[in-house]
Amino acid sequence: MPTLFRFLFVLAVIAGIIYGTMLALVFLVEPRERDVTVRIPSERLNPAPQE
Repeated sequence: MPTLFRFLFVLAVIAGIIYGTMLALVFLVEPRERDVTVRIPSERLNPAPQE
């Protein structure tokens, strides 16, 4: 039974590290805003009529 508790403890520590890392990213990293331009070919906007 002690190995089960040790395993669960290790999993809880790993989950805590991951959770802490995510929290640090949320509070410490500021995203940069920038304009995005996507070129669309004119063939897709005005397709040739089907005959």
